[in-house]
Amino acid sequence: SAKDMKHRLGFLLQKSDSCDYSSSQGKKEKIPSSQRVSQEEVRKWADSLENLIHHDRGLAAFRAFLKSEYSEENIEFWVSCEDYKKTKSPAKLSPKARKIYDEFISVQATKEVNLDSCTREKTSHNVLEPTLSCFDEAQRKIFTLMEKDSYRRFLKSPYYLDLVSPPGASCRPENCKRSHAHTLDCNSNIISQCA
Repeated sequence: SAKDMKHRLGFLLQKSDSCDYSSSQGKKEKIPSSQRVSQEEVRKWADSLENLIHHDRGLAAFRAFLKSEYSEENIEFWVSCEDYKKTKSPAKLSPKARKIYDEFISVQATKEVNLDSCTREKTSHNVLEPTLSCFDEAQRKIFTLMEKDSYRRFLKSPYYLDLVSPPGASCRPENCKRSHAHTLDCNSNIISQCA
């Protein structure tokens, strides 16, 4: 709950003296060194949402961030649409389209995405006779929604800042400035390192 989170953040801020960089390594240890991303590549993710989600590691980081905000249905829908567009067999189009529609677009969808009624209706009609482009408009709307909203928050979050900051950065005032024109105050830096 929000109250628990507030308490946890307050606790982390009080423990700033004992905080060191190694405590944030837990998340990164699961990534084999062959999958590590160069700082240059990570900085490109701040240029556009497209750069971010067309990179496996960037997509994984963004998905983890959206999960923390309970809005991962948007990126899951986008990924499902990308996968759908690669369908080779015409016989598979209809069942795949129905699955995506039921999961993300129908009124009873388990992971319903936020679409206006006009786009939802058009997509519902498209699914009746599915083509490779039947989700294009809905996918574009969700992409724009993520680009204007969650992507901007992602760039200010520890999910991105921990990747773009040099390893071993500590929370001294001179190290609190982050690359690519993102700045972070020391308290936020501590939170990202202790989380």
